Amino acid sequence: MQDVAANLDGKDQRMGIVVIGRNEGERLIRCLKSLQAAPAIVYVDSGSTDESVKAARELGADVVDLDMSIPFCAARARNEGFARLMRIAPETKYVQFVDGDCELTEGWLDLAMKRLANNSELSAVCGQLRERFPQASIYNHFCDLEWDEPLGITDSVGGIAMYRIEHFQAVGGFDNSVAAGEEPELCQRLRQRGWKVERLADHMGRHDVAMTRFGQWWRRQFRSGYNYMDVAERFGVGRSNKFTFSTRLWTVGPALALALFVIAGGLAFGWRGVIGGTILVAGLLLLQAFRIGLRGGGIVYGLMTLISKWGQLFGQMAYHRDQRQGRVGRLIEYKRSSAGMAA
Repeated sequence: MQDVAANLDGKDQRMGIVVIGRNEGERLIRCLKSLQAAPAIVYVDSGSTDESVKAARELGADVVDLDMSIPFCAARARNEGFARLMRIAPETKYVQFVDGDCELTEGWLDLAMKRLANNSELSAVCGQLRERFPQASIYNHFCDLEWDEPLGITDSVGGIAMYRIEHFQAVGGFDNSVAAGEEPELCQRLRQRGWKVERLADHMGRHDVAMTRFGQWWRRQFRSGYNYMDVAERFGVGRSNKFTFSTRLWTVGPALALALFVIAGGLAFGWRGVIGGTILVAGLLLLQAFRIGLRGGGIVYGLMTLISKWGQLFGQMAYHRDQRQGRVGRLIEYKRSSAGMAA
C-alpha cells in the first residue's frame, strides 16, 4: 500500500478523497488530475479491464482492488474506499466522494470544507454539476438538464458530495445491500438524526456521461427504474417513492386510460369513438410533454422524459422479477470507456 500519509506536507489534512470507477479510461485520468490538491486520494476499482488501476497508481492514488467474488456496487466501493482512507489518513474530518467520470472544479474542496466547518448541523454538501460535453449528443444534453436540482437544504445531495466523517460514521456509512441509488438512503438516515444536507449554488464539477446512442440512454433509464424501485421497496425513501409513482402514473395510467376510452368509445360510437379516445389520451400526453418542456429543454425533452418512463417501468418490472427469483441487486452498465471497454 502506498504511503499517502507521508506525502501530506503543505496540504490541509482535514479532508480526503474517495474515487470509485470501472473502465473509465481517460475520464478517470482527468478526474484524478483535478484532485491533485487533495492530501489523500483513494481510488477504488470495480474490476476494470482497461488501464484504470495503472493510471491511478501513476497519478499518486492509493488503489483498492475490490474482490471480484463479491457483487460490485457503488455503496460497497465507497465504503471500502472510506475504510482505506481512515487507515492512511486517520485524522481526516471530511471526505469527498467522486465518481471516476467526474472532474471537480478548482476551489470546490476548500469551499465545501469551509461550509461544513462553519455549520455543525450539516452532514453533507454538494454543488452544481454540469456535463462536460452537453452538445456532443442529445442524450448528453438531457443529462445536463437533469443536474438542475433545487438549491439549499434538501433531501439528498447526489453521489458527488463532501461528508462530515463524524456523521457519516455515526450512521454506518452507505448500505452495501443497495445496488445503486444508495445516496438518498444514506441521506435519509442522516436526516433522521436531525442533521441536514445542502446543495450549494457554487459550481462543483463536470460529469462525462458519454452517451451517444439511444440504447445507452434507454439502459440508463432501465437502471434508474430498477435501482429506485429497490430503495423505495426496502427503505421507503421519499425521493424514490415519488420517482416510482411518477413512472407508473405516466405509463400504466395512460395505457389504462387508452384502453378504457377505446373500449367505451368503440362500444358507443364505433371507430369514431376509438379514434377519439386515442386522440384524447395522446393530447393529454402531449400537454404533459409541453409542461415538462417549459421547465427547460423544450418539447423534445418533454417527450423524451415521457418515453423514459417506459424504460424505468421495465426496470421496475425487472426488479420485481429478480426478487421473485431470489436474485440480488445487479450491476447495470450503459456506457463504454474511452478505450472501448464497458463501463
